[in-house]
Amino acid sequence: MDPGALVAQALTAGVGAGLSGAASSAVSECYATLKQALVRRLAGRPGALERIELLERRPGGSAEGLAHDLVLAGAVDAEVVEHARRLLALTAPDAGPRGAYRVDLREARGVQVGDGNSQHNTFG
Repeated sequence: MDPGALVAQALTAGVGAGLSGAASSAVSECYATLKQALVRRLAGRPGALERIELLERRPGGSAEGLAHDLVLAGAVDAEVVEHARRLLALTAPDAGPRGAYRVDLREARGVQVGDGNSQHNTFG
């Protein structure tokens, strides 16, 4: 997943968790930290910041274009991506690319991980 999409997904997940009442204090703090980092980077560039505020006002609405706006505004850097990853880990631990599968590969031979794979092995 590209960094802009990751940040947009984290913002959407954070807003959704807060709206549903499922947000713990850790989620709320992590969301606030991510948003503060973005606000600092978006100073003087209202487009992406307005999209974030719209997402907060209408959590069920579309976040389409938010990732693009964040990247164009130069708001996505390593620190913001790290805040986004932490927030996603708290709100949806199985949603990220690392959480799609839980695999134990000890003593494994001829392994594939993913959907729709086909494999034929002959071990002697």
